[in-house]
Amino acid sequence: MKKILIINGNPRKDSFSDAIALRYKNGAGDSCKILNLHELNFDPVLHTGYKSQQNMEQDLIQAQQLISEAEHIVWVFPIWWGEMPALLKGFIDRVFLPGFAFKYKKDSPMWDKLLKGRSTELIVTMDAPVWHHVLFNRSHGTKAFKKFTLEFCGFRFLGTTRMGSMRFSNEQMRELFLNKVQTLARKRSA
Repeated sequence: MKKILIINGNPRKDSFSDAIALRYKNGAGDSCKILNLHELNFDPVLHTGYKSQQNMEQDLIQAQQLISEAEHIVWVFPIWWGEMPALLKGFIDRVFLPGFAFKYKKDSPMWDKLLKGRSTELIVTMDAPVWHHVLFNRSHGTKAFKKFTLEFCGFRFLGTTRMGSMRFSNEQMRELFLNKVQTLARKRSA
């Protein structure tokens, strides 16, 4: 079984993202771990960019270790204002640092992708209908994350699973989506 890490980027405890993460874990089995960002203690602001080194909190050091050990990473988060929540963006800024996620080549515009050899996927929710997010917003937030973060660092992108119209969803619709997530997890963990 693959070593899978689920990163739940929803800052709200007891959210539908929590339910998604748990259902994925149930489908993937014992080799799957969940990292809930709402449980971590860290400053999400990269105060000086890469100009100087910012001390890493213990939770971020542990997060880097979990990412290093994982073969497949699942990102679970809601789309807010067309993007990921600020907490998730801050986590990426603080964790995906030069020397861990990528390394610029000396005297070259190119870089080494230090997280290559891993696969990744997104599971996102949104209040907008999926068709609206895809056709009118052109999946901006998820495409940018895929291209400029995940692929930049070497991940092989497997896809995005979306649930839209969350504010109009009922328990039956959510359960159908959770079943879809669990089936996907079984497939990915094989």
